[in-house]
Amino acid sequence: MKKREFWFVVGSQFLYGPGVLDTVAARAKEMAEELSKVLPYPLVYKVTAKTSAEITNVVKEANFSDECAGIITWCHTFSPSKMWIAGLSSLQKPYCHLATQYNREIPNDEIDMDFMNLNQAAHGDREHGFIAARLRMPRKVIAGYWQDEKVHKSLSDWMKAAVGVAVSREMKVMRFGDNMREVAVTEGDKVEVQIKLGWEVNTWAVGDLVKEMNAVTEAQIDAMVAEYKSKYDINTDNLEAIRYQAREEIAMKKMMDEQGCMAFANTFQDLYGMEQLPGLASQDLMSKGYGYGGEGDWKVAAMTAIMKAMGEGGNGASAFMEDYTYHLVQGQEYSLGAHMLEVCPSVAGDKPRIETHHLGIGMNEKDPARLVFEGKAGKGIVVSLIDMGGRLRLIVQDIEAVKPIMPMPNLPVARVMWRAMPNLLTGVECWITAGGAHHTVLSYDVTAEQMRDWARMMDIEFVHIDKNTTPEKLEEELMIKDLIWKLK
Repeated sequence: MKKREFWFVVGSQFLYGPGVLDTVAARAKEMAEELSKVLPYPLVYKVTAKTSAEITNVVKEANFSDECAGIITWCHTFSPSKMWIAGLSSLQKPYCHLATQYNREIPNDEIDMDFMNLNQAAHGDREHGFIAARLRMPRKVIAGYWQDEKVHKSLSDWMKAAVGVAVSREMKVMRFGDNMREVAVTEGDKVEVQIKLGWEVNTWAVGDLVKEMNAVTEAQIDAMVAEYKSKYDINTDNLEAIRYQAREEIAMKKMMDEQGCMAFANTFQDLYGMEQLPGLASQDLMSKGYGYGGEGDWKVAAMTAIMKAMGEGGNGASAFMEDYTYHLVQGQEYSLGAHMLEVCPSVAGDKPRIETHHLGIGMNEKDPARLVFEGKAGKGIVVSLIDMGGRLRLIVQDIEAVKPIMPMPNLPVARVMWRAMPNLLTGVECWITAGGAHHTVLSYDVTAEQMRDWARMMDIEFVHIDKNTTPEKLEEELMIKDLIWKLK
């Protein structure tokens, strides 16, 4: 992960004299230092802005800083908003307006006009907020006392979404071969996605991968197998299958690292020159932060990498996922998610096992090795990015994962079982109505609110299916959004 930081820009003006400005600057620096102790990324105090030139200069600096992932503003005093126009109009980084004040309480005995002149955030933030509204800027507004945990949580969540934006704008996806034939939802306008989200999506021939695989040494494979043994239980005698997956992983990682790619896609229909579809290899790469998409689905591959970067520690519990089958017993309705081989072990509820089994689909010459485990219980989301033709739509559904209600001893894949919101059947109706894909990113770390922030920063459509969603309300929402986005 690259070094990321956020810049704290505080608004004021010359009207109050140098003493007030010195106090504002000192307090702003103190707040940035204290908040940096509890936030996931450093908050760096940059300037107490008093002129249009100061604001514009700090915005220009932020735009071209690789470290700066976003700007957080606050107006300690009254800051005339016209002087923010040039700077905010040129801002290319995520923007959060923290509406707070230095003191928690009104000091009953000490309050006088000097105190009032210094502590004017109550109307300084309103003046500042107007101009962003007037400019129709995408932004996050967080109100509350700056030392409260609720504010820390909101700022932390927004920061992680902003880091997702930074990762998105640097995203490169390596496609090994093309998409699965005739599948609609895995397609999309790569040029539009590069313009809108920053992704560079390109193809490398499977033959290029096979060439790299042939160059992997036995010593390299030995080291990778030792790594597997340190992380996973070996539950197979077919060590050659594990060694072959290690060979695939080493080669894929080398190719991606050389090209600066953080996500990849492949398809079981294009394995020319390979003995096995990468299973264990893909799963272990995902555990290291790489995104993956099956059947050539480059959109879900990139989203997996982005959401992993947004999660805890910069590589959270997010995984490529697919709805496979339903349990439709009344009162026990669940979705069973899995894939042929490739589910990230970051969502495992127990220690994953390496197993080898026959895979009756695709061009596998030999039985692929893969990680087998049950997903952990907990609240989460599933996310799908789809191309609606002329715009992108991000669909997020709240879920509650459960320990699988049956052991399924003959199912040799990693799997997660969950209850979709508002319930399985209504949730399915809403998901299909919105056009949600069969491939998703399932995450325990990233929230729907963070994905809403991410979509706002990227200027794409956002649809949220939660406990209160009904098919009727969703259909009406989609019709309204369709009109709005056609006008944008």
